[in-house]
Amino acid sequence: MPRLIARAVLIATLLFAAGATRANAAASKPNFLVFLADDVGLEALRCYGGTSYKTPCLDKLAEEGCRFIHCYSMPMCYPTRVTLFTGQYPARLGRPKWGSFPKKHNKETFAHVLKKAGYATAVAGKWQLTLLKKNPSHPQKLGFDESCLFCWHEGPRYYQPLIMQNGKIRDDVADRYGPDVYYEFLIDFIERNKDRPFLAYYSMALCHDVTDDLKKPVPYGPGKDRYDTFQEMVEAMDVRVGRMVAALDRLGLRENTLILFLGDNGSPRGSIIRAKNGKYLRDPVVSRMGERRVPGGKGGLTDTGTRVPLIAAWKGKITGGTTRSDLIEMSDFLPTLAELAGAEPSPGVTLDGRSFAAQLLGSDDRHRDWAYCESGRKSWVRTQRWKLYNDGRLFDIKNDPQEKRPVPLERDSRESAAARKKLQTAMKTVLK
Repeated sequence: MPRLIARAVLIATLLFAAGATRANAAASKPNFLVFLADDVGLEALRCYGGTSYKTPCLDKLAEEGCRFIHCYSMPMCYPTRVTLFTGQYPARLGRPKWGSFPKKHNKETFAHVLKKAGYATAVAGKWQLTLLKKNPSHPQKLGFDESCLFCWHEGPRYYQPLIMQNGKIRDDVADRYGPDVYYEFLIDFIERNKDRPFLAYYSMALCHDVTDDLKKPVPYGPGKDRYDTFQEMVEAMDVRVGRMVAALDRLGLRENTLILFLGDNGSPRGSIIRAKNGKYLRDPVVSRMGERRVPGGKGGLTDTGTRVPLIAAWKGKITGGTTRSDLIEMSDFLPTLAELAGAEPSPGVTLDGRSFAAQLLGSDDRHRDWAYCESGRKSWVRTQRWKLYNDGRLFDIKNDPQEKRPVPLERDSRESAAARKKLQTAMKTVLK
């Protein structure tokens, strides 16, 4: 009997130690909650100086964390997503077709990198990398254990949404508001995985237009004779960000969770407001920053199309209420998450991204000297001040933010000549 008791004690001790080891391992790896807002430029948020819309939850998140004021996306949502997923520019990937993903890079995504490091991974909201009815397991192929996504170009995303969860169409959401389904799915995922490191990627439907290429117009909201305005969508987005952050607080996960909120491109130039006689009517989107009017710039290569918000919050790790001017771009998120997770990017892959983990934690090191953006065959490289297009035009953004007066080569100052030379070299490294 004493031997049996001793053996039982030994087994219990080993099990306890194994559990403690797993718990310590989980605690050493931060969780990641990543919001990618759709069609939200800097001017949409109060914490960036916007005055048109109420964004109290995001303003509070910025107060608790850090605002980056030089984060750049591609000018449209699809190339931004491909770059975010792979840490590589579309040009390096062979400029894949809209709504596709290069198969040879399936296992090189940031979700796969984290999954290999022991993370539970989930995505909700917008996919856009394939038609889900034709390829229902595509999110899993790209590294997500679980997914809850609206069927892009196959059904509505907001009211009476067509949502595929883990490869199957949901039949219980006909009376739901899509953005509520997406965030509730992620909260449930977090609750079930709170004792292990997780990646919860909320690729938001908000604040994009309703789907406009189906046989019949998608429905208005209950009791409405129009679609939600851009203002209503921005404020609905803010509420759902707040609810997810509140869930982390309730679960006691804020101290070990890095929250990132960023936009995929600038705000839209117009937003669908009604469907009439088979046609969609759009209202222009013009926001304000104080007394300045800011028309939406989505699709363009200027700042209003490519300069996006990036808020980072991590209690106890990121100093609250700070602002940083480091250059950040979409290719940088994969190496950053990998570094913070103690994970290795896929071997043999040439990443365009640079980790900004040190900057998140307050370092003054600057790992990126220039940022890159492309739209089809047009592209630019830039610093905070200078911007060079691949057609040779150089702009002094500090003194010409609307890009009205390119600096002629024959009138180069010593400063502009040095910037031109530096950026020409950078462009060659991308387009070689």
